[in-house]
Amino acid sequence: MNFLIGLVLDNFTFVVGALIVAAVLVPYLIREKSISRKAATHMVEAKKFGLYEPVTIHPKVNRDICIGSGACITACPEQEILGRVNNQAATIYASRCVGHGACARACPVGAIELVFGTEKRGVDIPQVFPNFESNVKRLFIAGELGGMGLIKNSLLQGKEAMDYIAKDYKAAGFRREQGVFDVVVVGAGPAGLSAALEAKFLRMNFLLLEQEETFGGAMLSYPRAKVVMTKPADIPMYGRVNTGTLSKEQLLALWKSVVQKTGLELSSGEKVLSIEGSDSKFTVKTSKRTLQSRFVLLTTGRRGTPRKLGVPGESLPKVMYRLLEPEHFEGQKILVVGGGDSAIESSVALSCQKGTSVSLSYRGPTFARIKPDNQKRLDKSVASGKISLLMESNVKNITPKTVEFEQKGKLFELANDAVFVFAGGELPNEFLKACGIKMETMHGESRKLA
Repeated sequence: MNFLIGLVLDNFTFVVGALIVAAVLVPYLIREKSISRKAATHMVEAKKFGLYEPVTIHPKVNRDICIGSGACITACPEQEILGRVNNQAATIYASRCVGHGACARACPVGAIELVFGTEKRGVDIPQVFPNFESNVKRLFIAGELGGMGLIKNSLLQGKEAMDYIAKDYKAAGFRREQGVFDVVVVGAGPAGLSAALEAKFLRMNFLLLEQEETFGGAMLSYPRAKVVMTKPADIPMYGRVNTGTLSKEQLLALWKSVVQKTGLELSSGEKVLSIEGSDSKFTVKTSKRTLQSRFVLLTTGRRGTPRKLGVPGESLPKVMYRLLEPEHFEGQKILVVGGGDSAIESSVALSCQKGTSVSLSYRGPTFARIKPDNQKRLDKSVASGKISLLMESNVKNITPKTVEFEQKGKLFELANDAVFVFAGGELPNEFLKACGIKMETMHGESRKLA
């Protein structure tokens, strides 16, 4: 009898245990299947609209060791770069990745690394070693030009590159020489400003050059109020910036404060035309003079010279390649050309001005590689009639009062007061090659930087 009672109790315990496990496990499996199905659907959508293939740096998941913790997905400050498919992380909207690296840091088993390009699409990157030196001795590269575009990363790289330069300067036994700089920094974006501040802190004889009339780099071309910084960062000679998010205007104001506080000097409106090395010196020719320097640090970014349409009338004063003050175009008829985030953000900003009518021309049938929030803003502006979309269209001619374009085989003409072109930039590859810098085509490989 006792045996039978024990057997019944054992079976009862087993059944209860099985029910408890099922009560926990079944909902979990259902939820995971739903998450996986949703991610797979988004992946199909990403491939359909050209968002699956990355533009440059992006996460690569080692599925052999991924445990599906989801920490990488939670850590990513962007939306749906990563998703969970079959209980493992997978890239979805890879083209939207801006290289934060938060996913790789959050992974508990090291299953993620940041890589450049894919097997199908190669990305040209200057050859840079872990100390930020290029294949040309004493010519260094930091920031976006080397493939790392996030402002926080650029700030860190600018400082670290200058520390390496100072170390190499001392090891080489160089001595101060009249008319010769210790280092010339080319480009006053985040990496260049950080590097120059570190050089000032180290009491080096340096020169900071910028082809624009002020500092800021690629940020100067961004529309007003665009969020450009989302993480705390350290600035040499200034300290830590703990602000949660900063808009373009806020960050530029911060830079102005930093420059005033530190006394940092900038030679603006001076474009570097060539860099040639001989013995232990570089000869740097600019649009204003010829300089000599022991070291050169390039922090120019990858935006380069704005890409033009190459159509008649593009030299007219009304054609511009960046938007600074949307309110100056109140009541005007505007055409924006482009299909990226800059074109979308500028179109929305202009459409908010009183009496301004905005047409957005893009050569493709759908917009690719734009942030989800920008897509929502665009959809809302189009639905309200503030923006008119001209998909699969190409500008053919620009006159003082009109713009002529082709759309699906038909020619049209619009009354127009101003044209904004956001067609990307011509990467400075030819300039780099002229400096002797080798380019590497990356096909899904990582680059270890200090």
